[in-house]
Amino acid sequence: MVDFLAENNLCGQAILRIVSCGNAIIAELLRLSEFIPGVFRLKDKADQQKYGDIIFDFSYFKGPEACEGKLEAKPELLDLDEEFRENNIEILTRFYLAFQSVHKYIVDLNRYLDDLNEGIYIQQTIETVLLNEDGKQLLCEALYLYGVMLLVIDQKIEGEVRERMLVSYYRYRKWTVVCLCCFACIYTSQYIMGFQYEHVSVSFYGMVGIVSAYPLPEHRSTALATQAAMLYVILYFDASILHTQQAKMREIVDKYFPDNWVISIYMGMTVNLAEAWEPYKAAKTALNYTLDIANVKEQANRYAAVTERVHSQVQQFLKEGYLREELVLDNIPKLLNCLRDCNVAIRWLMLHTADTACDPNNKRLRQMKDQILTDSRYNPRVLFQLLLDTAQFEFILKEMFKQMLSEKQAKWENYKKEGSERMTELADVFSGVKPLTRWGREKKFSPSMVTKLRATFLKLASALDLPLLRINQANSPDLLSVSQYYSGELVSYVRKVLQIIPESMFTSLLKIIKLQTHDIIEVPTRLDKDKLRDYAQLGPRYEVAKLTHAISIFTEGILMMKTTLVGIIKVDPKQLLEDGIRKELVKRVALALHRGLIFNPRAKPSELMPKLKEMAATMDGFHRSFEYIQDYVNIYGLKIWQEEVSRIINYNVEQECNNFLRTKVTLVVHHAQSLQLITCYIDQMNTWYDVKTHQEVTSSRLFSEIQDTLGTFGLNGLDRLLCFMIVKELQNFLSMFQKNVLRDRTVQDTLKALMNAVSPLKGIIANSNKVYSAAIAKTQKIWTAYLDSIMKVGQMQILRRQITNELNYSCRFDSKHLAAVVSRTCGLGYFFCAGVVCKRPADQIDWLPLVLGLLTLLKQFHSRYTEQFLTLIGQFIRSTMEQCTSQKIPEMPADVVAALMFLEDYIRYTKLPRKVRTNSLPSVYSAGCAVPAELQRTHI
Repeated sequence: MVDFLAENNLCGQAILRIVSCGNAIIAELLRLSEFIPGVFRLKDKADQQKYGDIIFDFSYFKGPEACEGKLEAKPELLDLDEEFRENNIEILTRFYLAFQSVHKYIVDLNRYLDDLNEGIYIQQTIETVLLNEDGKQLLCEALYLYGVMLLVIDQKIEGEVRERMLVSYYRYRKWTVVCLCCFACIYTSQYIMGFQYEHVSVSFYGMVGIVSAYPLPEHRSTALATQAAMLYVILYFDASILHTQQAKMREIVDKYFPDNWVISIYMGMTVNLAEAWEPYKAAKTALNYTLDIANVKEQANRYAAVTERVHSQVQQFLKEGYLREELVLDNIPKLLNCLRDCNVAIRWLMLHTADTACDPNNKRLRQMKDQILTDSRYNPRVLFQLLLDTAQFEFILKEMFKQMLSEKQAKWENYKKEGSERMTELADVFSGVKPLTRWGREKKFSPSMVTKLRATFLKLASALDLPLLRINQANSPDLLSVSQYYSGELVSYVRKVLQIIPESMFTSLLKIIKLQTHDIIEVPTRLDKDKLRDYAQLGPRYEVAKLTHAISIFTEGILMMKTTLVGIIKVDPKQLLEDGIRKELVKRVALALHRGLIFNPRAKPSELMPKLKEMAATMDGFHRSFEYIQDYVNIYGLKIWQEEVSRIINYNVEQECNNFLRTKVTLVVHHAQSLQLITCYIDQMNTWYDVKTHQEVTSSRLFSEIQDTLGTFGLNGLDRLLCFMIVKELQNFLSMFQKNVLRDRTVQDTLKALMNAVSPLKGIIANSNKVYSAAIAKTQKIWTAYLDSIMKVGQMQILRRQITNELNYSCRFDSKHLAAVVSRTCGLGYFFCAGVVCKRPADQIDWLPLVLGLLTLLKQFHSRYTEQFLTLIGQFIRSTMEQCTSQKIPEMPADVVAALMFLEDYIRYTKLPRKVRTNSLPSVYSAGCAVPAELQRTHI
């Protein structure tokens, strides 16, 4: 008879392709379940208000015309609906194709069974297929995989979400209602489809037997674990057995679930039968003996005793850290029995003590779990240690036989016969991957465990054979994508487990930081001999050495793992360690910055400076300790420090730049918004003073503290943020200009009249005082808003100048050679001030912000506007001075003094040639008026 799985056996190949497709569909459903758009859950009020009118459930089909009519009646909803379609149609299509694959799968399976009944496959019927071992297994798997698909859909993709996604796809793709009806079955949780499987499913549970790898009666539940999982799923296709057939359910429970009630149904998905069978009378009654507290206590004590015994045995086998060849070849049965007992105990304990296995609201389940934990004296760390030892035990055993010498050939052949065929079956513990995650993340993670992790990951990787077996046998193109998905999931799990190493390292590192920051005094370059003992500080330095040694043990263990192939993905332990350290560094530094930079935005400098100093000390401690530890963990510590701190700051700056009007913004931003009306800036002192009290408000020391706290990255980030704020303020200015000038007929007429009065610009205005006063009076309402906007821009430019000064200073001090090479990068190209006239007590504005604000504004337009602006100022000065001369006024008017000061400062900051001033202004000494002392110093 032709082999059922032979390539020329059409019947076998057909069912093999179906099963292969089933495994691929499950992988796709699991993959998609992690990418469900949150908006379809409509949990947030904001989402409900925004999208509630365009996302529908199945009630849409009661009146689709009415629903669409509501959308068409509101243009804003149509626009939102179109935007929503563009953003989500790709993922909706992906989900639709996955659901369609589920429907197609069961159609194909149903057609295959019909073909068997109708004799399409020559000499093959359902009975002959069931008599064949491979055929029986594949037929069971086919139905079982369909049930798993429905379970995955029901557990991973909520019913309401499925409805909304399907209806959205229907609306956007206009697919047929017939297809929708086919998918309606996905919404139900009963898993009873519209075709008959009684002639297959009822007989499935009797088609299993004892696996040869587990011959002992006490291992029956482990031996039949795969069949039990398949049976659990298949029973839902004939729910009458669960409800009413007491005898059959008792037979099933006695055979498969006499000592276990938590099972793994597919790739680590666990089910608690006490919960799952609660609605089914016959199943619940049959399970009562298993769930009896006396039986639970008995099983817990039994596996606790097994755990203690096998743990001792494994330690004895690995007494010298490895297995000797003579020991292995002479004790193959003992070794296999030990492996068997280890894996049985690990599997049972992981499944029956996991947090995910018990509903916290179920009193009976909590009682059972407490019984296990109490009576078995169970400790998660002990179980995790046993798993590591067992995995290392298996790994060493397999590796040894690859290196056997030729003279050991006879015993090697004996091993192949007795042990090789069963090793894979014994090593499978993938059912407990999710429970294992909790134990792998135990906070008290011993450094000695690290060296055994590679063997553990390889042990877990063997579980990938299960979903890939049929795909590989069918030569399916899905092999690569499914392999990548499960390998990626396993690598992700490996990363989670290994992340405890950086966490443990940083726990020790924080202690080192504390010691180096607060306890250990830096030794000066020169000190007196009698003070040497004081600086030695042997106690704290010994503690630092002790902590450093603990960190180095962690690192040594993970680097011993070497490159490991996890599924089809190569895992470099050194890269994993570096990634983990980066992740932990980001988490801790970000937390430290968050705690350190929370303050009252209106706080006084006397309140801010101590907090910044404290934060600077914390960051310096991180920096010095990271620099200190890098050689002991074999990483480029300073490089990682600079890259990650830069990334943290740049990310937050980017967020602020996108939303810098949020309530929580940076220190400099708050000062930029509040300094302009309450302070006066003295440029020679680089300091802001309170107008009324004359007390210092903020000085350049603030930026020195920020430099110490956040470094160059922080100052650059603040500078970038200020640039965004300046742009926003300039946009606000233009908006006001359009509203208050371009769209106001009165202002337009006033300005036109003024321009007629001052033309030509090179001339002198007769009766200038009256012309200017009239124009100012008619446009008075717009000047306050304009002045505020311009002053804000100027204030932020001053802050940018101080940031530039600090960057320039630190760059020249810390890297003078680099500063000489990249002067533009470090801010040396910015302008610096020699001095500026501050405002007088009677003035209502701060002088320098006004100058810099106008300078910035005019720089945004063509240079002819600047020329026209300066010409108008010159005309104002000449006309006013001419009027003063004709009226024989002995002193120069205050407005002229202010205009001359402004012009002088404007030319200085813009670095315009001096002839710009001299071409438009007469010498004030020939005007016949007394020149103020401040103007004499400016040599006007």
